[in-house]
Amino acid sequence: MKILLIEDEPQVVEFLRKGLTEKGYETEVAFDGQMGEKLASKGDFDLIILDVILPNINGYELCKLIRQKGLLVPVLMLTALDNTDDKVTGFDSGADDYLVKPFEFEELLARINALTRRASGLIQTSRVIKIADLNLNLNKKSATRGDKHIDLTGKEFELLEFLMKNKGRVLSRVEIAEKVWDITFDTGTNVVDVYISILRKKIDRDFEEKLIHTKVGLGYYIDEA
Repeated sequence: MKILLIEDEPQVVEFLRKGLTEKGYETEVAFDGQMGEKLASKGDFDLIILDVILPNINGYELCKLIRQKGLLVPVLMLTALDNTDDKVTGFDSGADDYLVKPFEFEELLARINALTRRASGLIQTSRVIKIADLNLNLNKKSATRGDKHIDLTGKEFELLEFLMKNKGRVLSRVEIAEKVWDITFDTGTNVVDVYISILRKKIDRDFEEKLIHTKVGLGYYIDEA
């Protein structure tokens, strides 16, 4: 498996490259955003680990450029920026996951395994899931609500699919994290809440009927009002 690491801190690069190599990953490194874009454009990587604060092109803009090129390679953002707004910006730019420095290497490996497993295990189907005027096409990987096309990242699509397949059932944050991110331990991350917030903006904000609901202290569910 081939990983592109885009990171400008030499100590971090050495730590990650050494650890990933020991785990059997082939790792190529770019020390700035411009070189990262050139390497990513080759399109032969299984995963990109991307820092946010980079010379020339920052991580957010670089991730957008990668997605604009039509590259579906999973992107894991690795950064010291840890507030919710930073995470939302990262996910909106097309990142699939977000890991905050400092981190345990074993957690990084778990995220890598989850992302690459999801990327290689997508099952095509002709089914369309419908709730109210929200339609999710599992074959085309597209979503619409009414006459509006909803632009979703890969991870946003997976989360919406999981919610819709469990219509009306309250899903805890732990269950969502396990099923959508393959995280089977408590990392203290609020990634589920961040993604729910993003989906609400895309699915509910422009519509009178809200479909995504919160059960205080229990979790989230999707259903007609």
